[in-house]
Amino acid sequence: MPVLLFDLDGTLVDTAPDIRRALNAVLASQGRESIGSQSLREMVGFGARSLIQQAMAATGEPVTAEHLPGLVDRFIAEYHAHVADKSRPYPLVGETLRALLAEDARMAVLTNKPHELAVALLDALDLTKYFSVVHGAGRLSYSKPDPRVVQHVLEALGNANARATMIGDSATDVATARAANITVILVSYGYTPEPAHTLGADIVVDSFADIPPAIRGLMNQSLRRET
Repeated sequence: MPVLLFDLDGTLVDTAPDIRRALNAVLASQGRESIGSQSLREMVGFGARSLIQQAMAATGEPVTAEHLPGLVDRFIAEYHAHVADKSRPYPLVGETLRALLAEDARMAVLTNKPHELAVALLDALDLTKYFSVVHGAGRLSYSKPDPRVVQHVLEALGNANARATMIGDSATDVATARAANITVILVSYGYTPEPAHTLGADIVVDSFADIPPAIRGLMNQSLRRET
């Protein structure tokens, strides 16, 4: 029974339009220029604090430590109010998740998106039903790529010693998997400043529908090494 840990933004859902709208609202409140779509896609994946820090640095003076918490709170409020206005699952996500459930996969979402936003987004898009665990940033004092967060999610799944696979789109997901000593599959269409095939994943797929055969390939490789 495969145990699969999915990233959210750029892997399951194209969230860039709604994140960009909320981020640009915060920037406008500070008299800053807007961030473009491509720039936004290269900033996502490290959490809300990092996103605000990157955006402020890219549009003028870096944000001060004193000013940062208020901007993060404003961003979260702006984003939460419109979390799924334009965000949509990538093609074949629902069909593929249903197929994985039919194969008795145990699945969780492991994201650096603030937890309340991750839950709100998955609920709005009717994706929560596929996952036994949803874990976003803020639930613990550490997040990806710290391997302890992987262990926490595996324990929540009831599979603490499982041979899990991380499925994501970025260097953060690869670093998480390597630190936790699990395999990693990247999608090529996600949010990353470097091409996915350069990041050191075990497998890179071009479509979400390619994930089940990729998982079977990793499982077969593992079995061959043991025999």
